[in-house]
Amino acid sequence: MPDNDFTARPDDIFVIGIDLGGTKIRGGIATLSGDIVADKKILTNTNGIDLVDQIVDLVADLCETIGARLDQVAATGIGGAGVPNQAGSSFDLAPNLTALDNKPFAQGLIRRLGHPVILENDVNVAAIGELHHGVGLNTSNFVFISVGTGIGMGIVANGQLVRGARSSAGEIGFLPFGSDELVLSNHVRGPLEEAVAGDALAKTYHASTGHSLSAQEIFARAAHGEPHAVAAVDHEAKWLATAIVAVRAVLDPEVFVLGGGIGSRADLLPPIQSWLTRLGAHSLDIRSSELGHRAPIAGAVRLALDAALPSLEGQPR
Repeated sequence: MPDNDFTARPDDIFVIGIDLGGTKIRGGIATLSGDIVADKKILTNTNGIDLVDQIVDLVADLCETIGARLDQVAATGIGGAGVPNQAGSSFDLAPNLTALDNKPFAQGLIRRLGHPVILENDVNVAAIGELHHGVGLNTSNFVFISVGTGIGMGIVANGQLVRGARSSAGEIGFLPFGSDELVLSNHVRGPLEEAVAGDALAKTYHASTGHSLSAQEIFARAAHGEPHAVAAVDHEAKWLATAIVAVRAVLDPEVFVLGGGIGSRADLLPPIQSWLTRLGAHSLDIRSSELGHRAPIAGAVRLALDAALPSLEGQPR
């Protein structure tokens, strides 16, 4: 948890971790020991304001919160809702980050911030956070499945993050079930993501009621037994359980950690478990993330530390 009373000293060195989502940007500033001393959340701007400007302003705000200068920040790690391209300059497969528009995102930040900027998939970053601060303290083989604006999975095997040959391991939104896998429009986000993302839950409810509600409102109504809301949540749980069973068959992780705005909800676990039982997989260890929204920031901080520490040997922590 951030230390609200922390004040930077002139010779302190820090790193920044940022969780860049389709609707929200969360950032945290941390010491070289990895302790997050301040954090902040802003909305991802969809009205044409450059994401570089938003992130530069967020970094400046975090520094100001603890009384640090920008030149005291050694590196920034960013987890984004996509796959870093080969040059590490932006994100591919990022349907929820349309504001990037294939721009050299990282280079723009490096010029403005004056320090290294490292990009990684947001769910991989959350898995790194869990590895160092959550479930990974007790197991070295797990997956982190994030469900919110989209769906993605970070894979940790034998204590190491698995990225795959093209850094796109875990892009389970493209699994060919949940919605019609042969409809071309479902190839943009992926058939599974079309079925379980936050807007899909809202569409399922709207289709049966004609009413437009947020995912949070639908879960609230389901908790009070409203039949259409219960059915919408059950539909969500069915396809998440199906994805979990598919992942089990390929990776056999010891633990499945669920995170994200929807995935981390405790009231989603019982219907998922019910579907897992019906699918013959009742014994799987499925947990909600105990780190919650802090997992991606903690992982992004770790990315920044890994980039900064080799050049900072001997610095106080």
